[in-house]
Amino acid sequence: MRTPENVLKIGVLNLMHDKLDTKRRFERVLNSTTYPVELTFFYPKEHYQDRPVPAQVTRIARPLELDEVKQLDAFIVTGAPIEKLDFAEITYINELQELFDCLAQNKIEQLYVCWGAMAAVNYFYGVDKYLLPQKLFGIYPQEVLRDSKLLAQVAPGFLAPHARYADIDLSQAKQIPELKITAVSQTGEAFLLEAPTKHQTFLFSHLEYGRDALQKEYTRELAVDPSAKDSLARPQNYYVDGRPQFLWETLQKQFFANWLQQVAGTRKAKELIKN
Repeated sequence: MRTPENVLKIGVLNLMHDKLDTKRRFERVLNSTTYPVELTFFYPKEHYQDRPVPAQVTRIARPLELDEVKQLDAFIVTGAPIEKLDFAEITYINELQELFDCLAQNKIEQLYVCWGAMAAVNYFYGVDKYLLPQKLFGIYPQEVLRDSKLLAQVAPGFLAPHARYADIDLSQAKQIPELKITAVSQTGEAFLLEAPTKHQTFLFSHLEYGRDALQKEYTRELAVDPSAKDSLARPQNYYVDGRPQFLWETLQKQFFANWLQQVAGTRKAKELIKN
């Protein structure tokens, strides 16, 4: 039963360029579990410091305000198509790092996705990112390295979608006691890292993606530079008879249900401390 007392309040900093699609994806996956949620989407104010905020952004998101963030049960920082840039080149990096500090200080459950995970794990733990020889793009089997509640009821060797030009240095991550490498792709790229005592989850796969998202991403990149058709990476292990396959659908449902269960547990623990 949905009551004000049991609704999980979750913020999402939407950094993707397909912002409306991204909003709909997170709404779909987070509203598909037994946990009632209230979602608030934000945009970084510093991204628009020298220009008006586009109407298509203001219609679906609010300016990031840390006083509002402090009232939430959980927060998601999405990916962004900027992994080729150094973090110092990002116009809103200071605002993002202030958000990171706010989330950590208030012990809010955190989910960082793809580039968001790269930025957060670098800021909190100094783990570097590096450019891959070519884009990791498609659906790949993953290898679980440690037990995690986030992967409860997930079948071994599960398939997950990846879409990025960079990865993090896992050899550095292994040296940090607070960081746990939960799962990697079978070719060694990051899939899931956690810092359980810090309420931090770093997801390097776009598990929020629906069936057509990888195809849309390929089409969008091709439209930007049609001359790159022969060199542009196409999604691997994704098409059957030319049609996209939603091979991570079961994983998607289970992962987000498990994460919301974790959010609910963190909120309950906070309430017990208050009382």
